[in-house]
Amino acid sequence: MIYFDNAATTRPVQAVLDVAGKYLSEQFYNPSALYAEGYNLHRELEKVRGDIVSCIADADEYSATITSCGTEADNQAIFCGGRRGNIVSTMGEHAAVYAAVQEAGRRGIEARFAPLNGDGSVNVDELLNLVDEKTSLVSVIHVNNETGAINDIDAIAKKVKAKNPRTLFHSDGVQAFGKIPFRLGGNIDMYSVSAHKIGALKGTGALIKKKKLQLEPFIRGGGQESGLRSGTENVYGIKAFGIAAKLRYFCGACEKNFRNTAAVRARLWELLDKDLFVRISPENGSPYILTVAARGVRGETILHMCDDEGLIIGTGSACSSNAAKRYSRVIQACGIPAELADGVHRLSICPENTVEEAERAAGILNRVVRIDREMMK
Repeated sequence: MIYFDNAATTRPVQAVLDVAGKYLSEQFYNPSALYAEGYNLHRELEKVRGDIVSCIADADEYSATITSCGTEADNQAIFCGGRRGNIVSTMGEHAAVYAAVQEAGRRGIEARFAPLNGDGSVNVDELLNLVDEKTSLVSVIHVNNETGAINDIDAIAKKVKAKNPRTLFHSDGVQAFGKIPFRLGGNIDMYSVSAHKIGALKGTGALIKKKKLQLEPFIRGGGQESGLRSGTENVYGIKAFGIAAKLRYFCGACEKNFRNTAAVRARLWELLDKDLFVRISPENGSPYILTVAARGVRGETILHMCDDEGLIIGTGSACSSNAAKRYSRVIQACGIPAELADGVHRLSICPENTVEEAERAAGILNRVVRIDREMMK
């Protein structure tokens, strides 16, 4: 089986499971408890939060609030950061941001969405035109989860702050954290990350934010996560997240993985039949995502045919797979015509994928698309 749907979720890394396993069977205590075993776990989790932050930012300036997932982190940023005036975002956001901004609009805060360029990156000039003196929050995705386009969030945040210094800037970094070499610039106030995209477990994410930024609690109750997100901590998930994060950044691993996945993606595109496929992902996008469109076929049909052949791929955001609309909102916002939008496939790579797998995957895709087109004649 070849697995090329890593943007949806990754296989947990065995080393992560081996190290974290004791927090299920042995160190199962409640970190909020007053006895020594609980307090010791509390201190361990504090270190993990710092470790996660240190991967991409100065731990003296930023802190991490652990959440149940990237979606919750995005929602916390939107609803706790955008509390007045208007919120500006983009048409290329993951549903976790896009739907949250829409909901804020229904609650009386104006929702504004900037258009996209053809590769899925935001049109920065149009975004800045939407920012005014009443803008409380701007949220721009770091790596577009459907096309792999990379937004220069540091540069965008700087321009937003120049226009309105009081505006908070958030970025959904779920497809960038552990994959794209970068450090958070000082103009970014909040940044969302997720564990299961980098070889850890579903059920854990984090909102990295400036320490000096004061937010209202998102979930109220016992006062965990410095009062911002109540609920007994998922110790196993948090420890696994910390280990996976360090593996992705330790001794230049992020840069090495970036180069290796770029080679896999390049070989995959090289071997795909250009008479069958049109490339949507930009050359300078994330090497972890290659999105293409097959002419004259249904993406869902090809997905199932590939599955039968031992290749697992996606057709876009897994979180939007149950949506009623036939075409992806993001793909439509890129200006992709309907005859191509119906045949979009997202092939997403992880550091463990190989060039040999790319070669086999290209062969399967070429074959099943040809078969499907012949059947439709």
